Parts: sequence; C-alpha cells; structure tokens
Amino acid sequence: MLILLAFIIVFHITSAALLFISTIDNAWWVGDNFSTDVWRMCAMNNTCMAITDQFREYQSIQAVQATMILSTIFCCVAFLVFILQLFRLKQGERFVLTSIIQLLSCLCVMIAASIYTDRHEELHKSNEYSVEVSKGRYGYSFVLAWIAFAFTLISGVMYLVLRKRK
Repeated sequence: MLILLAFIIVFHITSAALLFISTIDNAWWVGDNFSTDVWRMCAMNNTCMAITDQFREYQSIQAVQATMILSTIFCCVAFLVFILQLFRLKQGERFVLTSIIQLLSCLCVMIAASIYTDRHEELHKSNEYSVEVSKGRYGYSFVLAWIAFAFTLISGVMYLVLRKRK
C-alpha cells in the first residue's frame, strides 16, 4: 500500500511539474530564429516582446493563459486536498473531492491546448511580431501541455477509483 501511495504522489507531482513547465516556458511555437509562448515572443538575438492587446487574436491567447493558470492551480489544490483527505477520510471511502478537482485541472489544460491548436494560424499571422513566426512548428511546451492533460486525466480517474485503506 505504501508503494501505491508513493506512486500516486510522484505521479501527481509530475503532473504539476508538467503544467508549470508548459505554462511558464517559452516554447509553444518555435522556429529557426524565434520562440514564442502564450506570454511573449523571443527572437534569437535575445530580444523579447510581450504579447499585448495590440496583437490579433489576443483574446484567444488570454483564454489559453487563463486556463493554463487555472489548470496549474487546480492541480496544486488537488494535491493539498489529497493530503488532507489522506488523514481525514474514514477507511473505505473514496477520494472523490480530489478526483473532481484534478479532473477540473484536466479540463482546463485540454481547453487551453485545444484553443491554441485551433487558433495557432491566426495567432501567428499578426503584423506586430518583429520576425516572421507563421513558418514555425509546435514546441515542446505545447507537447508537454498535452502530456499534462493525459497525466491529469489518469490521476483524476485514479483518485476516483482509489479507496482509503489502513
């Protein structure tokens, strides 16, 4: 039972780490001479510019920002609730509240990655960029967001099935 508990905790912390990295790191869309994320665009000459409301499709970027932040917050709250429920639940009860919060995290990261997937062409056609970014490709932060979606979904279902034992 202790090994299962350690696995669940490590799996949850890994999910949270993936969410933090994909939210913060500057590699959602990359090219030969630039990298961009949901916060800023950086050229290879070490000049970065924030993505502001002057960009086309700024509302889409704001939706991605908000849902990625919410996903990260939900994942961290779910971990704290799991730790609390570990000590407060009676034997045989399920971790339903932790599961619901983790599944909300899963939903948020799915929404963010889906919006970015759908709107990426329009997002990168803006004339406000200092370099041509439309010829890029998805970066590792975008891939990590989708992996985090799978991890949070698996852990959310795992908490739903899991019962407290001695």
